[in-house]
Amino acid sequence: MQLDGKIAVITGGASGIGLATAERFAAEGASVVIVDRNADAGERAAKELSGRFVAADVGSPDDWRAVVAAAEEAFGGLDIAYLNAGVTTGESNIDALTDDQYRRIMGANVDGVVFGLRAVVPAIAARGGGAVVATASLAGLIAFPPDPIYTLTKHAVVGLVRSMAPQLQAKNITVNAICPGVVDTPLVGDAAAMLREAGFPMIEPSEIAAAVLMAATGTATGQAYACQAGAEPVAYEFREVPGPRRGEQRDWSAITRS
Repeated sequence: MQLDGKIAVITGGASGIGLATAERFAAEGASVVIVDRNADAGERAAKELSGRFVAADVGSPDDWRAVVAAAEEAFGGLDIAYLNAGVTTGESNIDALTDDQYRRIMGANVDGVVFGLRAVVPAIAARGGGAVVATASLAGLIAFPPDPIYTLTKHAVVGLVRSMAPQLQAKNITVNAICPGVVDTPLVGDAAAMLREAGFPMIEPSEIAAAVLMAATGTATGQAYACQAGAEPVAYEFREVPGPRRGEQRDWSAITRS
């Protein structure tokens, strides 16, 4: 019961990784608030887990205020936020990308994490600290040509998590990213059958739920955990960027002022 007495918000919690994590968190003693756009599946999951469901668009700041209010009203506060909701474009060609595809994926994958962090951090801090975990992807660590805009959004999540860590550490809040490979969820769509036929090792949602639990209960922060089928999560090691040329003196303050 690693989460006994804890209150957790999970976005995209009606299916896939989000549902598996909600189930794992509840089994570990947490009270869960499931956030999703699918009201039928969300209500059903919340009922089974004795939790609370909130129908919300994670790209909406107003909806985020309602999510936090629901957690506080139902259970008295918030300790953990799992910012998991996301979509793909399914489009590899930039000249075929539509405005609607772009706005939809940015709203879910980027705005959902930014607005989510902004909404949950004060509530978690008010309880003395806690944890935020965001779903990124291996596509947030490497190039993924089949969906460059999806890749863009996941790189954004990884960069945000790493950059927010020092600020949130001062509030006793850890923040980490989970970066799975191909997970057997509805997001994979029709490609799932093809991958299974080819013998490609897809990850079970329960494996990612275990990684989320590890990130939410550990002391590490600012990490991007690479997750592959049958393997333990590994904190990705980022290389340092090259420094300025030795011996070259610059007036950096002048550049800053300009």
